[in-house]
Order: sequence, then C-alpha cells, then structure tokens
Amino acid sequence: MSPTSYRTAPPRGDRLTYDDPGFAPAGAESGRMAPSALAKRIPKIHLHCHLEGTLRPATFVELAARHGVGLRYRPRSIGRGEAGRQDDPTDPYRFEGIQEFLYLFAAVSRSLQEPNDYARLAAEFVEDALAQGVIYGELFVSPPVWSFFNPSLDVRTTMEAIVTELRRARPRAIFRLLPDLTRNFGEARAMETARAMATMTDLDVIGVSLGGDEVRFPAALFVEPFAYARSQGLHCVAHAGEVGGAASVRDAVELLGAERIGHGIRALDDPKTLEVLVSRGIPLEICPTSNRLTGAVLIDHPHPYVDFDRLGCTVTIDSDDPALFHTSISREYELVERTAGPGALESYVRNAIEATFAQPIEKQAMRAQLDQAVAELHERSSS
Repeated sequence: MSPTSYRTAPPRGDRLTYDDPGFAPAGAESGRMAPSALAKRIPKIHLHCHLEGTLRPATFVELAARHGVGLRYRPRSIGRGEAGRQDDPTDPYRFEGIQEFLYLFAAVSRSLQEPNDYARLAAEFVEDALAQGVIYGELFVSPPVWSFFNPSLDVRTTMEAIVTELRRARPRAIFRLLPDLTRNFGEARAMETARAMATMTDLDVIGVSLGGDEVRFPAALFVEPFAYARSQGLHCVAHAGEVGGAASVRDAVELLGAERIGHGIRALDDPKTLEVLVSRGIPLEICPTSNRLTGAVLIDHPHPYVDFDRLGCTVTIDSDDPALFHTSISREYELVERTAGPGALESYVRNAIEATFAQPIEKQAMRAQLDQAVAELHERSSS
C-alpha cells in the first residue's frame, strides 16, 4: 500500500502565495508595532511540523543522486505515460496540485535511506530552527513510511541518529518526537508502531500521532493502538478535518483521545464539533500555507485561524512541511501577524506554549522568553 495517499483532498482553488490578494490582511487590528515586527523576534513553537518535510532542497537533490533515486515518485500502478513533472534539480520542490505534492513527499521520504541521512536531516533542521528563534518543538516523524521505502532500515538506530542531533540544540531549544502511526498501513501496523515507540521514550518520544488518509482509514480503526499508547503514558494527537469532514475531528477526540488536532479545518462546518473543541479545550494546529495549498481551506475563507479564535477555540500556528511548501515557521508567523495583528499572534504563541507536553518548569521558561520579547518590542515602539 502506497504511503503517497498522505492527503487525498482535491485542490479547492488555485495555489496562492504571500503576494496574492487572498493573503491580504482582513480586519487586522491596529497596533503600535510595525507589521511583522513581533513575528521576527517572538520565540517560536513547533507543534505541527513533519521533520521529513523540512529537508532542504539541495540536500534532497544530493541524497537522491547518492542513492540513485529520482526527484519524482510514482507508484508502479501509474503508467509511463502518466509520469508527470520530470526531475528538476534547480527547483525540486515545485508542484502543482495535491497529487503532485503527495508524490513529492514520497520522493523526499525515499531519498532518506540510511541513519546518517536522517542525522543530517535533523542537524540541518536544528540549524534552521535556531536561526528563526524556535525554542521548543514536538516533531512528527514517520517510521512506517521509512520502513515502506527501506525495509532493512533499523528504526531504533535511525531514531538515535535523529535524537543525537536534535539534542545538540539544547539549551537554546528542546525538541521531542511524536512518531506517526500512519493510517494508510492499517490497524495492525499502527499497533506494531505504537508498541515499538513505547520502548523509545529514552529517545525523547513523548507520544504518537495519526496522519494519512482520514477518509479511507477513519479514526475508529485505530482505537486500540491509541488506547495502548495512552496505557504506556504516551500523549496522543491526530490529523483530522484536513480532508475528512467535521466527524473526523470529533472521532479523533472522542474515540482516540486526541489531545490536539492537526488542522481541524472542517470543524468549522459543524457547531457540535466546535462545541466539543471549545468545551474540552482541544488545541488546533493551524498551518496557513499548507492548508491553503492542499485545498483544505476554501478560497473565500482564507483565514480559518481567525474564525476559530473568534468562536472560542484554542489556536496555534505552524508550518507543516515547510520546505515542500516553500515556507517556514517565521513566514507563517509573519502571515498571521499581517492578517490578524500582533495581539492575535502573541495569543496564538501563548496557546502553543500551554498546548505543549513540556514540563511545568519548561513552560515557565518559555512564558518568560515570550514576555521578554513582547516587552522589548513595546519598549522600542514607545521610545
């Protein structure tokens, strides 16, 4: 079964960039700070970031060449006449439409074949994250996808390689892992992955996530793997409402015990689901550029984080697969500040701190860093 059904929604509108009218501020609050002033300096929190999706384009090209794989991927079921866009090492992450994106993500995953490749991925992620002021992150990794493309890969050795590099960020930043159970491989494989990850808490595994095709592989199939994960003291999060409807979001919370929801956009369609999110205080991990380019967000409702916030939901902001979407967490913060204003951005970052699975003393330190950054900016703007 191909892991390329990572998302299956058809695009709902043309691809937009930051210069498109759809990204123009809509009712942004007035403030004394210049646009993006806060986004540039505020401490940043990763709650919805796939480590594999941060692979630098040049590194992708180099690894693909080293391992003799193409920059494009097609399952064997796709004929030669449907090969699609050809390799372009000068712009390897160019794609048009959701299906090309899915195959691109698969190509990136296939280029990572050895523990050393993952170590390099993690090392470069740390360098880029620190340069943007990231101070904490709970990162998705996808061991089932690793094994699909390279059955001989030793997962624990690979996890060790990743964690060794992530720990080099300390004390400036702390990064932990949320391995994905990946819906597309089914319940049995999800349970196998959950059991394996429960043995790797020494490698900064703090929970499990659920990504993949939420339409063909609904939450009800994964109740037992998630129950097992919780019994082992692991936290549980899930992608939902990106492709599936509001029921997918509700099931992730009520059946799986998801403590955070990745995306959750379609919850806006159903007042009862919104009530569940608000009453239980379930944070939403909104990724503005990703949600726009994958078609999760309708073109006439371009800023779902504003809507969720207005309705009383707990909003956080992240970048999903930033390299593949030609963005970064800094750019996502800048977009939100321009759209919703600095006060909203500050609120979303405070939400993210509280939504982490960090220790109380770590949250206290993050709050202090945020308070200091905001105070310094207000002092500059008033002088």
